[in-house]
Amino acid sequence: MDAQLLIICGLTFVIHVIATLAYAVRIAGVRTRRIAVSFSLFGIIALVSRTANSVQGPFVAKRVELDIAWHLEHGLLGDFRLFLITATVATIVGTLLIPTFQRYFSRAVEHFQTHRSVPRLLLHVFSRGGINYLRDGARFPSGRNVAQLAAGIGVPWTVIALNVFAMAVWTVGVFASLYAGYMKPELRVTCANLSSVINGFATVVLAVVIDPQVSVMTDDVIEGRITENSFRRAITALSAARVLGTLFAQFLLVPAALVIARVAELI
Repeated sequence: MDAQLLIICGLTFVIHVIATLAYAVRIAGVRTRRIAVSFSLFGIIALVSRTANSVQGPFVAKRVELDIAWHLEHGLLGDFRLFLITATVATIVGTLLIPTFQRYFSRAVEHFQTHRSVPRLLLHVFSRGGINYLRDGARFPSGRNVAQLAAGIGVPWTVIALNVFAMAVWTVGVFASLYAGYMKPELRVTCANLSSVINGFATVVLAVVIDPQVSVMTDDVIEGRITENSFRRAITALSAARVLGTLFAQFLLVPAALVIARVAELI
């Protein structure tokens, strides 16, 4: 594995771990009853993901360009499948980190609510007390949360299916458009610009269907309409749907690239 490939895999890993940990933020918001503060603080962490996302594209694009220019034909499809495998592994890791991260994040929200200073919060993380809490607050996921899914997932199956589909499209969007450019070198700029259309469609599904459902459930927990255990079951189900979505992206890669290449020819 060359350095460029390793960097792309690392960026992909960061993007998908942080995206998955967004579910932990909702749990922390429910536990602390500070939804707005929770999302505001997570926005700082999300900046890391957005930066990684903006850097990832040029790295992948350069790999495609060099392959086309030098006629390497070194198995670019295998590289893209490796990126998707990395996305799956990152999503699984992010899911396993949710119990630990929500504890850390709940503590961060409470500290910020008291001192109301991001710099002081960052200093607290690296203080002796903060480091001790990082050590003591780590938790393995509870098998009980998975076992409780037998009693109901707490989310309509339609929402789960749409979440799988939207995650597959969102995961494969950039990679499929760049691979389409590899298959149609004369239209590679057009294909690359179509990635925003693909990701935009997935974002619309997530924003219109998935996020409102989770937001309503979050409010219901705070208002006592549903239990926190039911909410955790729903988060577990949605996290599993994210993992399935990244796996489904493997099957979408080539068909999506072919569709993008065809659209690039028609527009």
